[in-house]
Amino acid sequence: MKFERRDIILIVGIFLVVLGITQYIPFHYSALIGLGVFFTIKMYVEKRKQSITNAVGDGICMECGSRISHKKCPKCDYSQE
Repeated sequence: MKFERRDIILIVGIFLVVLGITQYIPFHYSALIGLGVFFTIKMYVEKRKQSITNAVGDGICMECGSRISHKKCPKCDYSQE
């Protein structure tokens, strides 16, 4: 997991969530929840990036997520007639 520039936004967002839930549970528990959320999101993004790079063909469709073949999405391209 490489630290990227957009991770700053993720850290700030999780910090605000941690501050919001500290009124209901102690800070050390909310900090552990925040760390768990951060690493869960990072792992999900890494797996998703890996699945995109391993896609067979020309890549994946950004609307439905299916594999693109012959530079057209089989589900979204309606001009295949």
